[in-house]
Amino acid sequence: METDPVLQTFIIESTEKVQEMESALLQLETSPEDEDTINALFRAAHTIKGSAGVVGIDNVEKFTHTVENVLEKVRLGEIRVTADLIGLLLRCCDHIGHLLESLSAGKDPEENPELKTEGQAIAGELSAYLAVEGQGISAEPDKETTAQGSAPETLTWHISLRFGRDVLRDGMDPISFISYLSKLGEITGLTTLTDAMPPAQEMDPESCYLGFEIDFRSDAGRQAIEDVFEFVQEDCEINIAPLHGNKPSRKAADTAAGKQTQTRESGSKVGGTIRVDTDKLDQLINMVGELVIANANINQQAKRIGDNSLLESAFALSRLVEDIRDRAMKVRMVPIGETFNRFRRTVRDFSRSTGKDIRLLISGSETELDKGVIEKIGDPLMHLIRNSADHGIEERDVRLALNKPENGLIHLNAYQETGSIVIEISDDGSGLNREKILKKAVERGIISPGQELSDREINNLIFEPGFSTAQKVTNVSGRGVGMDVVKRNIEALRGSVEVESREGKGTTVRIRLPLTMAIIDGFMVKAGASFYIIPLDMLDECLEMSDEEKHLSFKRNYFSLRGTVLPFLRLRDIFNEPDGGNQREHMVVIRYAGGKTGLVVDELHGEVQVVIKSLGRVYRDVKGISGATILGDGTVALILDVPGLVRNGTRKRRSGL
Repeated sequence: METDPVLQTFIIESTEKVQEMESALLQLETSPEDEDTINALFRAAHTIKGSAGVVGIDNVEKFTHTVENVLEKVRLGEIRVTADLIGLLLRCCDHIGHLLESLSAGKDPEENPELKTEGQAIAGELSAYLAVEGQGISAEPDKETTAQGSAPETLTWHISLRFGRDVLRDGMDPISFISYLSKLGEITGLTTLTDAMPPAQEMDPESCYLGFEIDFRSDAGRQAIEDVFEFVQEDCEINIAPLHGNKPSRKAADTAAGKQTQTRESGSKVGGTIRVDTDKLDQLINMVGELVIANANINQQAKRIGDNSLLESAFALSRLVEDIRDRAMKVRMVPIGETFNRFRRTVRDFSRSTGKDIRLLISGSETELDKGVIEKIGDPLMHLIRNSADHGIEERDVRLALNKPENGLIHLNAYQETGSIVIEISDDGSGLNREKILKKAVERGIISPGQELSDREINNLIFEPGFSTAQKVTNVSGRGVGMDVVKRNIEALRGSVEVESREGKGTTVRIRLPLTMAIIDGFMVKAGASFYIIPLDMLDECLEMSDEEKHLSFKRNYFSLRGTVLPFLRLRDIFNEPDGGNQREHMVVIRYAGGKTGLVVDELHGEVQVVIKSLGRVYRDVKGISGATILGDGTVALILDVPGLVRNGTRKRRSGL
């Protein structure tokens, strides 16, 4: 089954609606009587069903319609919200998600026997809620009821419909909307309008010129009729009004009259959002990156020529390029809250399966991060949260014996710090056992017996491949099991991860990630014969070292910064650069993880905008380098992995190397 653009749009939007349903269900666990949440849940299911009907995905439409029928009874108060019902409806969300995944993979869900069996089993459980007084699953679409709860009235509506010019280009079939409308009732009159049709020689075969005047008799409500055209409502003119001669109830008449003049026209919506394919965004960012490189070349040429008018023009162009770059990068920035909210289900399901009472606290949901980073950070976060729930939070009786609250707490937090995003996963559980970690590390030959390590270094041992101190293996995870994969995935995003823990009090895993993966502001330096880029957001200050300070630095590995001890690293030594004979050296002071470190370089070349290019396979594992960039003259400069340099330098100082 090929995935056409319309089907792809349906899959994306329906997936979002499934997530809305799941969030609403989790909220209902704490407030089962909340009518707004129940209505939001119903509307999400209703939208999926209607969209599936228009696109012609019968299995999704049929299954979701059964879910919708149950939710309608919940809205009417005929079914009470219970933990069992919420659990069943969450499984319904999972099944709809599985159907959408199958469609996205280009496969027909009807040909998947496991999916069919899963759907039939869940539908059977749903039917138990619908089988009231001998009434089974209704095959009719949803109905709206009056305020007194009486049966809905049958009305005749007149629908005036004019399709937009781009409906066909967008992959939509106008007839499919008429066909789906007929499922809601009876089309008693249909007139096809061709008055917008141009002469044959002016006709565009890809444009739509059709319109319809429809008389429609149904006991479906106005909202249900409007929802039929939801996919095209922004590109069409639609008027829906009750025909004269109807004798509806006062409430129905008021409802109809209140929207009688409603018209949806293309371009009439002010503001709002549009959906853009991520491939198009990637292409835009790549083009902006090439623009940055070209602009750097223009600046170099302007400085070489020395013409003042040319320099002014180059400066004006640089400002425009920088503004375009910033705006293009912001397009890819999305709040991390949606990713965080997915873990509510994870914690909820784990709590119910193990009997642990665990609460997930989320903060910093509004913090924005590059979409590409967010897509790749989900799996490491999932693993860390499962570890906290499984092997961090103690059993209920153990917590009570330790005078801890009965319910455990996992705190998921995000915030910005010096141009980076910090994500913290904290729990109030048992913490890491220092003695067990050291014993296991000695057994595996990771450290030597009696080797002195700081608390931070001991905690970071859990990131060694296959390292685990868990006393039992579970079907979820063990703290340390697979943590090397977590670390590797985070470092692949140019990020870093560290652990803080207090035995008996809890553990915090702190992840630092770059705001963006494409273009950064940097500070260029030279060491030996090579150019290096330091991320500008980590730069604190630059100092020229005096002859005395340079002489003393050979005897010690720290620098006196206004009376404060500043440890430093010499780039020329780290990367085996030859001594260029430069008599002057400079100290670049960088900030990282709340502290300061110095980098000794030969030359300072100032601020630059750099486009991050990934290194080839040969250089991918070089320590201290996170990428490369192309300068305006074609020279390649290496981008420093500052966190990696600092951590490596700290380890060497403590080991006496």
